[in-house]
Amino acid sequence: MESTKNITLTVSILIGAVLFFGLSGTDIWVQSHFYNPFTRQWVVDTNNEVLKFIFYDGIKRLLILIAVLMLFGSITVWKHPFFEPYRRGIAIVLLSSILVPVIVGSLKAVTNMPCPKNIEIFGGVYPHTCVWEKYSTEECHLEKQKCWPAGHASGGFALLALVFLFRSRKVKIAAASTAMLIGWSMGTYKMLIGDHFLSHTVITMILAWLIILFIVRGVDKFNEIRESRKEGV
Repeated sequence: MESTKNITLTVSILIGAVLFFGLSGTDIWVQSHFYNPFTRQWVVDTNNEVLKFIFYDGIKRLLILIAVLMLFGSITVWKHPFFEPYRRGIAIVLLSSILVPVIVGSLKAVTNMPCPKNIEIFGGVYPHTCVWEKYSTEECHLEKQKCWPAGHASGGFALLALVFLFRSRKVKIAAASTAMLIGWSMGTYKMLIGDHFLSHTVITMILAWLIILFIVRGVDKFNEIRESRKEGV
């Protein structure tokens, strides 16, 4: 089955990415370009209200608004014959816009990984660890951290589900490119203010696609069961 192959491939890429970033010094090397150790400041000030509105508050509210409008719009026109070919895609997009941020947010709540600004190398108090490592006994008193994977960018990467809404190859490419642009804009901003490592955003991107693939499989399975029941009546 094609969906099983895609899911297996994505899981393999996800595991490979986790191992690569955990065992290499890529995160620290990349992040060090955004931090001035002499002034102890990041290349972008987190208090810059304009950038914060564009890449954090504003884009988050826009994505929520789009999801809400799609939900109510779908409820209104769901049974209209014109939208019948798009019902599968609309369901996938709506479920992805909800489940991707929820799952990523739930995961980051239990991984206990600090942000770059919180680790010792960049002026914080937390050691730099891999996601599979635990803090030492001396460090167990530290407050639980919630920085892995990147929750903010998950809303942008959830838009990758749009490739299942459209039929034209050109439109699919445009939709995927837009989703990547939004997701990486959100993720890069958080990197520049010291809130996330490169790996956090990469993992979120891959995880978002994996969640979308499972949603696609679930929606298709639901439609198969519904059609078989119709035929049996």
